[in-house]
Amino acid sequence: MIGSLRGLVMIWTTLVLALCLQVMPLPDAWLVWRPDWLGLMLVYWCVVAPQRVGVFYGFLFGLLLDLLEGAPLGQNALVLSLLTYLALLVYQRMRAYALIQQAVLVFIILGIAQLLEQWLRTIFGPFAINLVFLLPALIGAVLWPWLFTMLQMLRRRLGVT
Repeated sequence: MIGSLRGLVMIWTTLVLALCLQVMPLPDAWLVWRPDWLGLMLVYWCVVAPQRVGVFYGFLFGLLLDLLEGAPLGQNALVLSLLTYLALLVYQRMRAYALIQQAVLVFIILGIAQLLEQWLRTIFGPFAINLVFLLPALIGAVLWPWLFTMLQMLRRRLGVT
């Protein structure tokens, strides 16, 4: 019971921290270099604890992100719901892969989510399409091995299963 509560607190803490990093103000030139922190954290928890974190978490944190960014309500909710769904589809395969192979799969999942987000932005308003939108997915894939290892060590240290 205590471990379960501790795990739930850790999940919510990391997701709220990722949400804060996602909306942290940066200069316009640096925005393309910001990784998709919330997407990375949702993929991590979908791989590690798929029975606890699912599409509902993606939808809920997507709505919160919509409110914080001032985006059309439901845009990020749809994108993060799809992202968590894709992560839940491949979580068993990801567990069997090495960290580098996981990073490639994370790049594909985040890239699909970024593609959907770009498509939605072009629908809702004038927006130029170029391949720069894949940079957050690429940076997230590069950060994945370190993020995964750090969170695994933190989970073991706190005794979260």
